[in-house]
Amino acid sequence: MIEIDIPGFRKLHLAHLVSDYNGTLAIDGKLIPGVQEAVSALSSNIRIHVITADTFGLAAVQLAGLPVKLTIAPVEAQAETKLEFISQLGVDSVVAIGNGRNDRKMLGAAVLGIALIQREGASAETLASADIVSPGILEALELLQNPKRLVATLRS
Repeated sequence: MIEIDIPGFRKLHLAHLVSDYNGTLAIDGKLIPGVQEAVSALSSNIRIHVITADTFGLAAVQLAGLPVKLTIAPVEAQAETKLEFISQLGVDSVVAIGNGRNDRKMLGAAVLGIALIQREGASAETLASADIVSPGILEALELLQNPKRLVATLRS
């Protein structure tokens, strides 16, 4: 668990990281360089879940051997499926990361939502739903490894 007290924001007790796959951990179906190492390092502090429609059909192969739980979501109603997924985990213990429009509800409901703007771009609705916008997945994962960065960004 990652515990962070952010003055003027809230106390975070993060037990789950829920991430989109393509556009977030991967580009064109292939993991972004450095993601394997970053996910492995973070997994000792938080349970990592990946929920995706798996557009390219590569998520299982690319994530093989990593300490993550993969869930393939149906193509229909993805935003609602992702929201329901984090609701079952308990939104007060979830940090969610994504970039697509189908991630907007998940990021908005999670106790901490991080939107990414990488090579695939980001949905404006998702950016508006997030607590933090990060330039990339490695930087987003570093925020969780270095909680004082979250404090500096979110305190009021």
